[in-house]
This record gives sequence, C-alpha cells and structure tokens, in this order.
Amino acid sequence: TRSSILEPNRNPGLTEAELEAILTTNLGITKFIWLDGAPGGTDDITDMHIDGFAKFGPHHTIVTMSNADLAYWSVPAADIATLSAATDISEEEWRTTFSRLVDPLPRLCKAVLPQMIERQQGKIIVVGSAAALRGMKRTATYSAARGAQLAYVQALGVEVARHNIQVNAVAQNFVDNPTYFPPEIQADERFKARLQREVPLGRLVSAGEDAEFIAYLCSGAADCFVGQVFPLCGGWVNR
Repeated sequence: TRSSILEPNRNPGLTEAELEAILTTNLGITKFIWLDGAPGGTDDITDMHIDGFAKFGPHHTIVTMSNADLAYWSVPAADIATLSAATDISEEEWRTTFSRLVDPLPRLCKAVLPQMIERQQGKIIVVGSAAALRGMKRTATYSAARGAQLAYVQALGVEVARHNIQVNAVAQNFVDNPTYFPPEIQADERFKARLQREVPLGRLVSAGEDAEFIAYLCSGAADCFVGQVFPLCGGWVNR
C-alpha cells in the first residue's frame, strides 16, 4: 500500500517508481498492484500494510477478506474495488455498501425538509462521486451506490423545487485531498503522467476551487439549479 511503503519514515525520499525499480532489481518483481491504503495513526502502526488484508496464494490468486469486512476495517473503497470483481459481489457487500452510502441520505433530507418547506426556502448540496458517471472496472457496487445518491438528488430536486428549495449534487474526483492524494503521491512521476492521461485539466482540482463552487451552489445566485449533478473532476467526466 502507498500509505505504508511510501510513508516518509520508512522509505524517505523514494518515489513509487524508484521503489518499484529497487524491488525489481532485488526481488525480480515485474508486476505491481498499488493500493492507496490509509494512514494508521496510533491505531495501526503499519499504516495499513498489505499483509493485514491481502496475501498472494497459489495459481495466481489473491487471498483477502470479504468486501464487507474490508470496509469494516476502513480499507478505502477504491482499494476494495481493486481487489474484487463483479462476480465476487456478495449480497452482504451490496447491502452494506448501500446502507452506508445511500440509506442515510433520505433520512437526512426527511429530517430537514419540513422546516425548509415551512419557510419556503432551503439548500441541500450532496457531495458525491464522479465514479457514478463513468464506467470503471471492479467498482460495480460502489458506483451503483454513488449513482443511487445522484438519482435521489435529481428526483428530490424536482419534487421540492416549488417550495424554493434547491437540491443539487457535486460529483467529485481528482480533488486535492491529503487522504487520497498525499504530497508524496502527487510528487510521483507516474501519478503526474496519470493526471495528464486521464484528466484534461492536467492537475487536481484544488480544495479552494471545490469549496468555492459548493459555496456558490449554496448562494442565492444558484437558485435556478434544480436537481442538477455537477461533475467536479477536471474533465475526467464532462456530463
């Protein structure tokens, strides 16, 4: 995992590409599957080292936990997707993902909408994922859940617009975030090449740009938007 292997105290000054070269030279490794992982803090001094949740088995197999268990142990959704295919999706994984990403949204809206309707004014901005807008391998459950969020926003936005309530969503990806894109990742030449290849903007969307756009949607100047989904991803998707 990047969070473990690229952690500055373990391999200071080394990039992902440089570490791959070292491992190739010393161990003969020719294929690398990088997972983002997550900083462990005081709870996990290994910073989510790979052997905590995945190991190589015989016959070109990877042995890991169920996707539900991976989520329980806070393995990032993108990493879970890398480890599983659509044919591996269990009922438990599907239900667990939807219970965490989808089910809370209507509950929240149901709690706040009566007050907004009473005063005939309100704003709800859902920060979702652009993964729902672009097909990607091994992300069926996650993308479906994110898509359900956006579909709910579109339907609810139309329903409550007559009460002067605007419900919209921002579908994000490639937004500067120290958890997903720590400085050492951003400095890596392979990541820079990926940005140039996949993101027309050629860089991450800044946190300031993200916040300013959401603030705009919360303002009176954006009262005309009804049930809209706005990709904020540097052109990674453009619909």
